[in-house]
Amino acid sequence: MYSPQISTAFLALHLLLLIQTKTSLGYQYKVGDLDSWGVPPPSNKHVYSYWSQHHQFQIGDSLLFLYPPSQDSVIQVTMQAFNSCSISDPILKMSDGNSIFNITKPGTYYFTSGVPGHCQKNQKLEVDVPMANGTFLPPAGDAVAAGPGSAMSPSSSAFPVVFGPSAAAAERSAATDVRMAVAAVWAIVIVCVFLVSLV
Repeated sequence: MYSPQISTAFLALHLLLLIQTKTSLGYQYKVGDLDSWGVPPPSNKHVYSYWSQHHQFQIGDSLLFLYPPSQDSVIQVTMQAFNSCSISDPILKMSDGNSIFNITKPGTYYFTSGVPGHCQKNQKLEVDVPMANGTFLPPAGDAVAAGPGSAMSPSSSAFPVVFGPSAAAAERSAATDVRMAVAAVWAIVIVCVFLVSLV
């Protein structure tokens, strides 16, 4: 027996599950939307900067760098190293050819190839991740700029290092919590309407 109330309740339940799935899980972005992480062609030498400007990253998302491990690598660097293409003292090095960088904190992340000369050919990526309220953190002073021997450790708050298992569930933003609360309230309202219609 078909009932419009049951169909409405079923649809509402599906929408609630979709909302909760989107808010509790991040997206995995294939860097550059290219076949692989590599030196950009001369016809599109700013592909990585255009790509990052046209995506809105958030906590819980991840970046997927694909490349032949025998030919390339990915390193996370400071802002100064990014601007000068210095690859000698990376914050993080990934070289497995299928590297995933999980975003667990707001901030600006800087990546380049670990192969000498590739950064100068624009194989580099800057990614801005806003705080939960949508505002971006101001640029941090570059700890490495203070001189040799004074560099801050990777666990310092001057630059975020977030490689490893995703902490999206543990560090969900306040905005995500609000969306989930609103979705839960709507689900309760829909269930109540459904129960009243049965009486």
